[in-house]
Amino acid sequence: MKRYITFSVLFFTCCAVQAQDLNARVKVVAPKIQVTNKRALQTLETAMKDFLNGRKWSADDIAPQERIDCNFVLNITSWDGSSNFSGELQVQSSRPVFNSTYGTTLLNINDKDFDFTYTEGQTIDYSDQNFQSNLSSVMAFYAYIIVGMDYDSFSKYGGTQYFLNAQTISINAQTTSFKGWKAFDSNTNRYWLVENLNNKLYNNLREFIYNYHRNGLDIMADNPSKGRKYISSILPVLSQVDRKRLGSYFPLAFFTAKNAEFVSIFSNASPQDRMQAMNTLSAADPANGGKYQSLKGK
Repeated sequence: MKRYITFSVLFFTCCAVQAQDLNARVKVVAPKIQVTNKRALQTLETAMKDFLNGRKWSADDIAPQERIDCNFVLNITSWDGSSNFSGELQVQSSRPVFNSTYGTTLLNINDKDFDFTYTEGQTIDYSDQNFQSNLSSVMAFYAYIIVGMDYDSFSKYGGTQYFLNAQTISINAQTTSFKGWKAFDSNTNRYWLVENLNNKLYNNLREFIYNYHRNGLDIMADNPSKGRKYISSILPVLSQVDRKRLGSYFPLAFFTAKNAEFVSIFSNASPQDRMQAMNTLSAADPANGGKYQSLKGK
């Protein structure tokens, strides 16, 4: 498939077969509420997992070993005991780093506005053309975001079509009463995430994501110094990312996923390179400035 064309040597031993795209692990928990019917939550968990893993989200044929690893943890905070649920959805995804056993985080988001209805045993219906339910729309939205982020990390702007698909879901949900889909609900919600991903103002961040992974991380297993040097050379791009504009959620999500990794990469650099990285990252991502300060004492 196109996004892994440069990895073909690694996968030539496997035949390309038609497969689904996600290797999604799903967990539904309800620590703050009394649950008398645990089977309903287990059924919901299975239904979500089957929905995510049982559909084609990309246009390419993805072999089993290429499936995108992701985690969906749904924390139920309110339930009427019947079909109405409220909760928070933690969504994480990663992709492998070439020639290593390391998986790098691409997405780590906590969606706090997730209300939905689900009846035990029901089929989760979904259509790209119109809104069927908030449960299926939210899951499909993040499935497309996950695929788009993965493609962006392997080819420049490779995830564009999938971000557009996610935006279509957001548009279709505008007439519903469910939170998280509208601009005025919050500055950090689904609306702003997909708006940013499709906004050319953030193309420099998307291009950074490609360069960082393909020309930096993917060569670090074989040549750590060369990979780190390249990443150091492109770090100033992060200072150019617009974070003052209303709804700058994409940069926030990016740094949430990557701040610990940046510290790890530069922890073994020379004192001069560590200081340069610390200053650049602290300026670009002041919310995590304390973490970058640890590079000073390495």
